[in-house]
Amino acid sequence: MEPDFSGLPTVSLIDIASYLPGDPVGTEYFTPYSRSDRMAKNVMFRSPRARHHVGRDETAVDMVERAVAPLIERRGAQLLSNIDVLITHTQLPDNPVLGSGPEVARRLGMRPGFVYDVHNGGCAAFIHMMSMARMILQTTDARTALIAATQNTAGPVFTQSDIRELAQAPVPGDGCGVGLLVKDDTAPILDIECRTYPEFAGDMSFSTNGDRKYWEPGEGQGCVSFTESKITKVFARGNRLVPEVALAVCDRIGVRGRDIDTFVTNQPNRLFLRNWHDALELPAQRHPDTFDQCGNLFAAGIPVTLDVENRAGRLRNGSVVLMSAFAHAGDFAGAAAVRWGAAV
Repeated sequence: MEPDFSGLPTVSLIDIASYLPGDPVGTEYFTPYSRSDRMAKNVMFRSPRARHHVGRDETAVDMVERAVAPLIERRGAQLLSNIDVLITHTQLPDNPVLGSGPEVARRLGMRPGFVYDVHNGGCAAFIHMMSMARMILQTTDARTALIAATQNTAGPVFTQSDIRELAQAPVPGDGCGVGLLVKDDTAPILDIECRTYPEFAGDMSFSTNGDRKYWEPGEGQGCVSFTESKITKVFARGNRLVPEVALAVCDRIGVRGRDIDTFVTNQPNRLFLRNWHDALELPAQRHPDTFDQCGNLFAAGIPVTLDVENRAGRLRNGSVVLMSAFAHAGDFAGAAAVRWGAAV
């Protein structure tokens, strides 16, 4: 159950920015390695036309720094010295022992009073971080928060010599999206819903295709593994969870799903995207996506798509933007509605 924020200060999402590494990588990169596989025919793994891959030596901190650059250009270098809260989510931590938050703060010259690295939230992590940032801003003296979602597994993990042959290898892309939140009412967060489903927490597995633990030396390349039965379960859950949390938010803010101006979700595949806007009775043009240009960006999908739409002038100030996503095999889902007013 979401806490009651009535009577507390309003928090706004006032700016958004993103970064995509390198040049687009076409699907033809994977074609020479693909093998005949029933899984490749599954709608979950129909690949996008292009995606971006982070370089071997490009770190998550590098990606956040590059994503933040447009915010600095718009608002000046003093912006960073005023950040009170820094929350980061990194799909593949560069150091398995440490989160990237303190290094991001050091690199950007920030001295935030609150620094959190969150690893749960998955593809819904941007909404999860919005919820955390809003709670901190509303209940402390902090006034400004920076949240950053980094997806960096497409290049390092899905191009491994064994993994790139798999049906799911062409689907992910790399990228980073950041959001700036402040304690004011210029672009208010209208409502947020976050739900955890512990019963599904064990349904996504990471395997080296053998007995080796991922930190042990030896043969076998690590990757998230799928079975057809698991895919069927995840597909059913995703179809239900994203509209469910989205409509819960709509109900609380008094807006029907079909009256939402813009609906932005995570971007797993084309079928999920179609089913989700159909569930809200929205036309496809009000549910923008970056799937064919960027692939599945996991947690970065929502902020990158918001940034693309905002820079293109397709997000009207004062309009209601609804975000919704589910994570992993369905163990988390979140939705948030904002009255759009981010800078361009």
